[in-house]
Order: sequence, then C-alpha cells, then structure tokens
Amino acid sequence: MGEIGGTNYNTPIMQDKSIDEVQSYVPLVIDTIISAINEVIDMGAQTLVVPGIFPIGCSSSILTLRGSQNKQEYDNITGCLIKFNKIAEYHNEVVQAKLKHLRELHPNVIMIYADYYNGAMQIIYSPVKFGFTNRVLKSCCGGGGPLNYNKFVICGHALSTVCDDPNAYAYLDGIHFTEAGYKIIFKSLFQGQYTTPSFNSLCPTPTPTSASQ
Repeated sequence: MGEIGGTNYNTPIMQDKSIDEVQSYVPLVIDTIISAINEVIDMGAQTLVVPGIFPIGCSSSILTLRGSQNKQEYDNITGCLIKFNKIAEYHNEVVQAKLKHLRELHPNVIMIYADYYNGAMQIIYSPVKFGFTNRVLKSCCGGGGPLNYNKFVICGHALSTVCDDPNAYAYLDGIHFTEAGYKIIFKSLFQGQYTTPSFNSLCPTPTPTSASQ
C-alpha cells in the first residue's frame, strides 16, 4: 500500500507547525489509508502489505530544523527527538488497530502490517552491528552542518557533497535511507520479525532439500 503518511507529517513539521497540529492530521491520514485499502479489496486484492511510518524524530532534516536546546527532548540512547517519534508511534498504533478491525470484516483477505518503525530503529540502536560505522543519524548527502543537512543546499544541489562510502551511512539525504539501510529493513521485514503476520509464516522459505524435490 505504499508508505502513506510520511510526507503528511514531515512537511508541516519542517514548516514549524505545532506538535498538536501535526498530531491532529493522524486521523485524516489513517482514514485515507483505510479508504485505499477498501478500494483495492473491492477491486479483488487478496493479499495486502500495509506499512507503518518511519521514526520521524530520527531524520537529520527534522533534527536540524526542529532541534532543541532542551536535552530532555532527546532520547538518551539514540539522540532522536522524542515528541516527533511519538507521532509516528501513534500513527502506527492506529493503523494496526484499524487493520485488526478490517481483518474481521474481510477474513479471506490477508493483511500484513509492515513495521517500518522498528525495522529502522534496530539500525539506529545498533548501527555498528549492521555495518554503519559513521554517525548513524548523519546524512551521506547534503549541504553541511552537524548532521550534513541544510534546507538551502539539499542533496542534489550543486553545492552539496556526497560521502565517499554510502554503505557506511544509514541515512542518505536527511529523510530517506541509503540503499544499504533499506536493504537491512527489507531483510527484517521479509525474512525477520517485523511483519504481522510474518512473511515466513505465510510464505515459508523452502529448504534446499524440499526445493530440489
């Protein structure tokens, strides 16, 4: 179903909208997601993957534009902004509750929740474990600053710079992950524990013996 919702929150946050205003968008965004799900089910869809959204408060764009002098606003372990991650968590909780109801209405349709949030947070909590040896919240491509994000010199601008080794960075441009980052998230979704129900339970990977038979 695509990652519906990320831009709806990121844009007003970067425009300095209040936390209450941004959070008020959640029901509207969720209604759009549910409407889209119902539409494709009516068209005959039998299996759907419905993702949550990523941890907003960990992206270098938000950290740069909405940073605070108050250390209590940051998570002690990750350095992410707590209040913006709570919006993402709230959004994801509502999506999962709505999916539970939809599964009851459409018992013959498989609806898989993809936990983008925790798939990303595992990287942010343990970057070295996944091979990200540079500062995990710093962007590979950008216009300078502590986290290599500058709203006037974004990635792709003539004055922006790109890191020598993107595979050592989790974040690409202040919002999106690098290919290496997305690869880890992909594996954790399709081969790991970050989907409900799990892909492995629905489409188990054949063993070499069964594959050869």
